[in-house]
Amino acid sequence: MEIRHPSQLSPEILVGIVNEKLRLQCPDKASLLYELGMQEAELDAKLAGFDYNPIINQYRSR
Repeated sequence: MEIRHPSQLSPEILVGIVNEKLRLQCPDKASLLYELGMQEAELDAKLAGFDYNPIINQYRSR
């Protein structure tokens, strides 16, 4: 099985992984970015159809 960098995943798959990490491991977006090894602009571009809500610490579709 090939392991892919998060930036190579489809947005639909990536948002599921991201929200699980936010729920279980990362208390905020900054720690998520560190965990994924991605820049904020890169993640935001990849998840263009989703918005991050810091109050619930989750991405939601627009």
